[in-house]
Amino acid sequence: MEQDNAIREEVNRQLGKFCNGISAGLRKPKRRLIHQMIYGIQASRDVKVSEVARSLNETIKLLKTEIRLCRNLQDESLTEHINHKILKQSKNKIDKDMVLALDLTSIEKPYAKKMDFLSRVWSGMKKEAVPGYSVLEVIGADVYDERLLPLYSKLYSHDADKFKSENDQILEAVDKVNTQAQGKGIYVIDRGGDRKKLIESLLSKGLRFVIRLKGDRLMVLGNNRQKSAEEIAVDNIEYNQKYKVEIDNEGFKEKKEVELGIKRVRMPGIKDELWLVAVGGFGNRPMVLLTNVKKDAALILEMYFTRWKVEESIRFLKQEYNLEDIRVRSYAALKNTVALLSAVFYFLSVYLGQKARLKILIFKIYKKAKRFFEMPAFKHYAVADGIFRLLFNCRWKDPWEGESARQNSRQFFLFPTVT
Repeated sequence: MEQDNAIREEVNRQLGKFCNGISAGLRKPKRRLIHQMIYGIQASRDVKVSEVARSLNETIKLLKTEIRLCRNLQDESLTEHINHKILKQSKNKIDKDMVLALDLTSIEKPYAKKMDFLSRVWSGMKKEAVPGYSVLEVIGADVYDERLLPLYSKLYSHDADKFKSENDQILEAVDKVNTQAQGKGIYVIDRGGDRKKLIESLLSKGLRFVIRLKGDRLMVLGNNRQKSAEEIAVDNIEYNQKYKVEIDNEGFKEKKEVELGIKRVRMPGIKDELWLVAVGGFGNRPMVLLTNVKKDAALILEMYFTRWKVEESIRFLKQEYNLEDIRVRSYAALKNTVALLSAVFYFLSVYLGQKARLKILIFKIYKKAKRFFEMPAFKHYAVADGIFRLLFNCRWKDPWEGESARQNSRQFFLFPTVT
């Protein structure tokens, strides 16, 4: 029991230091909000404000706590502040060849009626458009390491005021990440990122990328002949390299041998030379990747596979913290809650592992997860379980508690003494 209390106190202390860094520059109510939300999301394993409020165990009425949290979540500038602080803390952790995986996902709200700017998003499960919101994530990952580096997270709606286009949202994220990365990293994007406007912008900024192409995307060969990417992969590429890959198929590791080929191409209307990497062996049609990175075809493929780690992280946030059960109604509160959840992920993934002493703390948190079997490949599930068990049903400690009393004790009273 005493050991649990010691671990709990250390987790709270580190959480307080992290929140102080993320909230630096804000007024006290917003700093308290960030601390309470990041603590409460982990203590309740939920993003619903009602559950966060319960986990704080404040001495005031629960309804008052919930109303205060909802009111402070309306701040329009909070998402930008959190993303800026996380990027600033991460800039020295971005390596030259780190994969900067850009992922477009969605939060489905099929039964919502009165949420602000509720839009239509594509449901991969239902194969149709449903009510919801889009979320853009940028997460850094190493090709041969399990390290993940959350960098940017933003919820947006296609029906919101001043919304221009999805391209603008993507380019805004790239610009903000690159402000801190200073040209380091390789942007990896899935299908849908092969738009001419995006590729032109990345090339004009001197940024490197790996993008999966749609099969019907037109490309230009050396003889100025235009053909679709799939036709080039079938007719014009020699598969002269075999490569063994390990794929995670719904929890099971599956090994496959694929064939690789590479050819120099251009995109219509763009003068820069690019490389088209074709991968055969995954299905009836070859997978096609477009890149301006002068690397071996196998390494280009590994960069693309590294992007799948990001999909696992999105699944982790949705499952572990009930992201799709988010219930705040205002658009600003929705965006801020997603940004705060990204900060929680940064705390779990990066902050707790940056020092040797904190790695010992993580080991103790693992033990609190009380799992029957070995540590999962995606360790964040175990870390989240351990922190939840430590913080569950404990009262949140206000770091500013007693501050007013300390300040008042130093004041001079100019009243005459009565004798």
